[in-house]
Amino acid sequence: MRLVPIECVRDGSYLAKTIYDNDGRVLLREGVKLNDVFIRRIKLIKVFSVYINDEYSDNIIEDVIKPELRQKAIKTIKDTFVSFEKYTLYKSGKSLSAGKESDFIKERQKYFQSIGDIADNILDEILSQKNVLINVVDIKNMDSYTYQHSVNVAVLSLIIGLQLQLNKYELYSLCMGALMHDIGKVFIPKEIILKYDKLTEKEFNIVMEHPQKGYDYLKGSSDISATSRIIALQHHERINGQGYPEGRKGSEINKLAKIVAIADVYDALTSDRPHRRALSPNEALEFIMASGDTLFDYDMVLAFSKAVVPYPEGTLIVLTNGDIAVVEKNRPNFPLRPLIRIVRANDGTHKNITVDLMENLGIVIEGVQYDIPEFNN
Repeated sequence: MRLVPIECVRDGSYLAKTIYDNDGRVLLREGVKLNDVFIRRIKLIKVFSVYINDEYSDNIIEDVIKPELRQKAIKTIKDTFVSFEKYTLYKSGKSLSAGKESDFIKERQKYFQSIGDIADNILDEILSQKNVLINVVDIKNMDSYTYQHSVNVAVLSLIIGLQLQLNKYELYSLCMGALMHDIGKVFIPKEIILKYDKLTEKEFNIVMEHPQKGYDYLKGSSDISATSRIIALQHHERINGQGYPEGRKGSEINKLAKIVAIADVYDALTSDRPHRRALSPNEALEFIMASGDTLFDYDMVLAFSKAVVPYPEGTLIVLTNGDIAVVEKNRPNFPLRPLIRIVRANDGTHKNITVDLMENLGIVIEGVQYDIPEFNN
């Protein structure tokens, strides 16, 4: 399977990963043959990239966590955020909800405990695997981006944590903090969070308040550790001091917050957003690596780079010699030198030749190709 922007999906391709709605219900199941009607429906729910199987790629790539756990986690995060939104409206006097403040506090405690259970499940599932690699990008619906993003950042953060050999207690705090890192967005007006155009400077300044607001809110719960709360506060800090909300530098930033910062940016870059389309994994990885020792901790960037597959198996790529190929097999220690299969030569002729880039050092991957161009012979 391979990830393709929706506008590049051809009639007759097969959906390789199930698409869910905001509540975790199946909208289109894996294996469906796509046509113009289905493609229009996918666009309507604001999903702008999908995994497909076609004549070039029909392999299977498993998610790091099971789909049912991912969907349960997304729903739990959504229910938690919605509950907190109701509480903020209640506190501001804008809600007509009946009940006492103690009822909302009890509900908050219940949701924090549910988040803790989800963190345990995700951690156990990842720890049960060996050599966990990031092979897939989670497909997100624009309207539920924050909830899906929170789960993905938790998964990515844990994988970095494993590379850094954190102990289980640190991994649990890391997962909890990552799941809740954007809770402060509950206090940001929805018209800004869901805005499809680029934010104005004033709107972005309002968004920049979410780490502090999230931290202040989490301080009121004994179910969230001090470390997890600090992650919510510091996940936008940068080691050169150019982050926010406090402009901390280097060692002034919590170790686990530095990890979440990398996961947060990588997932955001590989996600379709209202004002820009997603970057491919290799492009996002290049940005993260180029930002080591400026925006991000260098050692953590190095650990992250060992866990991310820039060209997952099934990816259609273009080579420096003009050939177009499919990635057949990756090597963990040499991600830029996979085994590939040429499907179209640079002269336009069809090929089906296997090439080992470890043995052909003069050929380099130039980038990702989403479709095979037609040649006029």
